[in-house]
Amino acid sequence: MSHAPHHATHGMNRPQGEAVLYMEGPCLVLAGAGSGKTRVITTKIAHLIENCGYEARNIAAVTFTNKAAHEMQERIAKLLKNPKEAKHLTVCTFHSLGMQILRREAKELGLKDRFSIMDSDDCFSLVQDLAMTTDKQLIRRIQNEMSLWKNALIDPDTAIKQAVIEEQAEAARIYRNYVATLSSYQAVDFDDLIRLPVELFRNNEEVRDRWQRKLRYLLVDEYQDTNTCQYELVKLMVTGVGKKPMFTAVGDDDQAIYAWRGATIENLKQLQVDFPDLKVIKLEQNYRSTTRILQAANAVIGNNPKLFDKQLWSEHGLGEPIKVMAMQDDEQEAEQVAIMISAHKFERRTKFSDYAILYRGNHQARVIEQALRKERIPYTISGGQSFFDRAEIKDIVSYLRLVANSDDDPAFIRAVTTPKRGVGQSTLEALGAFAGQWQCSLFEAVFKGGLEAKLADRQLNPLREFCNFINGLEARASKRGENAAELLDEMMKEINYEYYLYDTFDDRQAQSKWQNVLDFTNWLKEKGTGGKDGTAEEKSLLELTQMVALMTMLEGRDEEPDAVRMSTLHASKGLEYPHVFLVGVEEGILPHKGDPDAPVETLAARIEEERRLMYVGITRAQRSLHITWCKRRKRARESINCDMSRFIKEMKLDEGDALPQEEEVMTPKDRLANLKALLSKPKVA
Repeated sequence: MSHAPHHATHGMNRPQGEAVLYMEGPCLVLAGAGSGKTRVITTKIAHLIENCGYEARNIAAVTFTNKAAHEMQERIAKLLKNPKEAKHLTVCTFHSLGMQILRREAKELGLKDRFSIMDSDDCFSLVQDLAMTTDKQLIRRIQNEMSLWKNALIDPDTAIKQAVIEEQAEAARIYRNYVATLSSYQAVDFDDLIRLPVELFRNNEEVRDRWQRKLRYLLVDEYQDTNTCQYELVKLMVTGVGKKPMFTAVGDDDQAIYAWRGATIENLKQLQVDFPDLKVIKLEQNYRSTTRILQAANAVIGNNPKLFDKQLWSEHGLGEPIKVMAMQDDEQEAEQVAIMISAHKFERRTKFSDYAILYRGNHQARVIEQALRKERIPYTISGGQSFFDRAEIKDIVSYLRLVANSDDDPAFIRAVTTPKRGVGQSTLEALGAFAGQWQCSLFEAVFKGGLEAKLADRQLNPLREFCNFINGLEARASKRGENAAELLDEMMKEINYEYYLYDTFDDRQAQSKWQNVLDFTNWLKEKGTGGKDGTAEEKSLLELTQMVALMTMLEGRDEEPDAVRMSTLHASKGLEYPHVFLVGVEEGILPHKGDPDAPVETLAARIEEERRLMYVGITRAQRSLHITWCKRRKRARESINCDMSRFIKEMKLDEGDALPQEEEVMTPKDRLANLKALLSKPKVA
């Protein structure tokens, strides 16, 4: 091995440097919270390119979110002598890597080039038809079950054989039909983006070899969150006959919080079995938090059985004591947190964006939001649903997508079935099979000769009527001088969407959905006329549609406002904040109560998972941490008694740190008043 010039790891601690320079084979970097894992990955990629003779286009780094991929790419560009090189790297999520493989190898899998990807909403309505039910929870449960099967690489036949109770068997039968329907549509769902490449690489030596030659070094971020299918993909990409597996996996077994999505810590154990010469390097120095915060985090996670033992430490000094406060109920909790943030910000001259309020479940957010609004504290929420994700907006957008590109099959399926027009499952399946034979889109297939033989008139007529309607819109949508707003109104009238909403949902739901649609179409019209002042160029409906498609893809890329961050613990992973308020730390919330009938061993596993969630919460904090719990909490209409979470005791705080004195509870407001009084006193010369 050529020894790299020392600048490759300049300013890194010893284990970080070792992780970057290790090139003898497979490497697992156990990176504790805040230990600089992104830095290790980006520096290693730069080292591969600058000092090890790798071409950027032969390196892939796989992350779990688009945001992480984007940041990584930017950081690598800054490290390279020639920043343009970074463009040739493959830095993306597992799903987009899978998509690249599928796009290149569609033929090998019998897919047409322009296959469609169905999102979970598209799949929801498919399952709804197959299961012949409108019970939303049941549909979600079946969807979830199918997703777990696909991620565990279990095919429908196996799922049917393994079913123990009738519900599972029923779900497995739906799974079989679901898989058949998707392939007849020439479509794939989100899980297929990883499952299909795995099948392809398993069965086709030549294709696998081609990809191994293309991607010669692999780095995997957040490795503890991989599921069976993702791990299998990694394995297939790095192992070959007479080939040394070259990859670096970075992860932390203490931050594995996605078991419910099929992620499995087993993958960390399995790595040592599958790659006996695996080099394990631990990063234990934390660059984020004070010692007190890390001591509490280490104490809590110490209660979990250990795969690899590690202890976080930092040079940031002892720091402030962690405060634990008992509140009378959730309204007082919300109000206190708001007052404390306001006082703390005033005393320390901090920004709103230095604060985060973290909670276990989205349902805890509402009462906190109200309290923040009352105190006039700006906030943003992450981990919630965005405007573009709402079903009614997606419905309207599917029509626009189809006007922009009639080959967009998921948009076709959604638009032609919402509102219902007498086009059902069997019609669509026949159309899908026909389109597959002709290697064309569903839309194109509607007008192809020979379809008459496959469909009865009552099936064919509504299809052709629908397509003529879209064609008519399209002819006018791209014309200059056609008023986009009028065209949009005409389309809405023709679809009769408002009637459909009131027909399908109860009045209150229908009204709020229709209001969302109006907000959306008005927003579009404003963009179309060049803003309120009419300065910008008028846009055609087509240009508007393409703009919406991009906006939905790039959502959340705008500048972060100065506001308190509210977030679920799951959505906070990977982020850090100077001051953290962890609320609702009670038995039944954190740890979450889960299913009371679950067998004992899954109960233990669930508590371990919840404990890792607590660990994630504590380690988000850089300088101060406040923990609150309630003695009573409103559930539905009644108020129930709550107990302090076991995790608070497990933090082993000094008695002095954690005495929740009742009378202390009103101080922040008084303190704020005193401070303001002090400030307004005339200065004595």
